[in-house]
Amino acid sequence: MTGAAGLLASDVPLATAYDLALVDLDGVAYKGHLPIEHASASLTAARSGGMRLVFVTNNASREPEDVAGQLTGLDIPTDPAEVMTAAQACAALLTTRLDPGAKVLVVGGKGLVTAVRAAGFTVVTSADDEPDAVAQGYAPEVGWTQLAEAAYAVNRGAWHVASNLDLSLPTARGFAPGNGALVGAVRSATGVVPDSAGKPSPTMYRLAVERAEAGRPLVIGDRLDTDLAGARGGGYPGLHVLTGVSTARDAVLAVPGERPSYLGADLRALLEPHAAPALADGWYVCGTAAARVSDGELRLDGAGIDLVRAACAAAWAAVDADETLDPTTVPELTA
Repeated sequence: MTGAAGLLASDVPLATAYDLALVDLDGVAYKGHLPIEHASASLTAARSGGMRLVFVTNNASREPEDVAGQLTGLDIPTDPAEVMTAAQACAALLTTRLDPGAKVLVVGGKGLVTAVRAAGFTVVTSADDEPDAVAQGYAPEVGWTQLAEAAYAVNRGAWHVASNLDLSLPTARGFAPGNGALVGAVRSATGVVPDSAGKPSPTMYRLAVERAEAGRPLVIGDRLDTDLAGARGGGYPGLHVLTGVSTARDAVLAVPGERPSYLGADLRALLEPHAAPALADGWYVCGTAAARVSDGELRLDGAGIDLVRAACAAAWAAVDADETLDPTTVPELTA
């Protein structure tokens, strides 16, 4: 599999080329409590062809059983063992420095409490219990009292570990403050920068790959700054699907550490070969679409996902060669 300017090509469907898909949840498998078109059928077909699935989420408040139940209810049959949460990754990170039985102040939901206990630690609720670490994850019930206890403990020397640093959280009403915003309150009160287990750290991906004993994993996500940045950070190829947060235009303007290896309109991209743009007469050509950067302007010819791929290749190549690219010349693209 080779490609231009960071994009890869595959002559066979991705579900054949890779043995494990590390699938993000919100924006990829579903959106809020609603199904995403083609997600169930595409994942079912990928499984039927031999690809294994692990659903990897930055959500630390829910138990794997709850996540598996929601997916199953959306016609994506899932076993809890096929779910990797940020809570589990957070607990795994704690084991790298703490001995079994160490006290951990948990700020978050039941998923994080369960994961920390399962890792062999003693869960406490007050800084006066002299915890060795603070494990912080999002839960709707987290408020000032819990954040204050975390700040007291960190100021007294406890190791601060966050399940993730997502600043925003998608809800049915729009974007709300995420765990990163709550972690920011503790950081502001203490001046201590926490360690993080969630995406974009590749910790969860590594744990999921090791659990599955996979040899050819593929990350699938909708957010460049978490899902795809984690893929790049871990050295895993990443498929960016345009059903969630980051748009096609975002992909064109992506910094090197957040660029996907593959692009797809939705999860049907798992079942298709992928062409990579090729340079011809100054244009990056993909299928019947083409793009180039000239005098700082992105010029486009064509439509669809192949145009998005060509635009990414042209823009990335120009930026990496220290050429000027005026972002106002990059339009919103549809696949």
